[in-house]
Amino acid sequence: MNDEIQRFLFDDTNVRGEIVQLETAYGEVLARQDYPAPIRHQLGELLSAVALLTETVKLDGTVSLEVRGKQGVDVLMAESNPGGQLRAIARYDENQIFADDASLRQLVGDGQIVITLDPVEGNRYQGIVALEHDQLAGCLEAYFAQSEQLATRLWLSADGQRSAGLLLQQLPDDASNQDADAWDRVVHLAATITADEMLTLPAQDVLYRLFHEETTRVFDPKALAFGCTCSRERIANALHTFGADELRSILNEQKAVDTQCHFCHTQYHFSAADIEAIIDSPEAPSPTLH
Repeated sequence: MNDEIQRFLFDDTNVRGEIVQLETAYGEVLARQDYPAPIRHQLGELLSAVALLTETVKLDGTVSLEVRGKQGVDVLMAESNPGGQLRAIARYDENQIFADDASLRQLVGDGQIVITLDPVEGNRYQGIVALEHDQLAGCLEAYFAQSEQLATRLWLSADGQRSAGLLLQQLPDDASNQDADAWDRVVHLAATITADEMLTLPAQDVLYRLFHEETTRVFDPKALAFGCTCSRERIANALHTFGADELRSILNEQKAVDTQCHFCHTQYHFSAADIEAIIDSPEAPSPTLH
């Protein structure tokens, strides 16, 4: 399976769609920590969902999808950028035992989903939706209905090795829509998809299986891959927010600051001189790599 996302639309209608399939990128996320089975499943769905959202909003920047919980799982997070790089992480109580088939709500309780759009230029936007559905797809459908006022349907699946997602969206009506029944019809067709088909069939075969009687225009797929946006400069900026007193207190105890990216586990070392440079600068510099 290729890691890629493919856009499509139905001619003479106001309905568009996307299908995403992931294997290598999903495996890269799971290889970095030994997550319990239900968390592996949810991270797979999050990865597919954030890829679909990134392609939907057409943002020149980063899109993150974060589920914040109030019981065994504190955070589930996935992030994507226009370059097709994906990453994800979970924070949870390692002493808690989770049922293999636990739903999203069973893992996080009465939590919330935070969708963050962080453009390269312009203001950061954050939308919050209550976690009122058992599954991620239902929560995101509610978000689009409330915040974007666009009818949107999602189907998400993951099996610990592969992840996939299908999105359909009804755009505002205009004169180009010559088929008033298209939305109801294609949603009915899409709802016949099985998890196994989403995870094992090539995207072109999925689209043919579902919509071969429709006039469907399929665009070139976009490649996706695991990628982390961490950098020494970003870590230095984060350290800068601690303030001089806190940073010097750490230096008194440890003589240096060693940290790592939670997403990719890259190690970063800051000497005492590096920390003093961070403290003295109005904006954190990018110290020389040791």
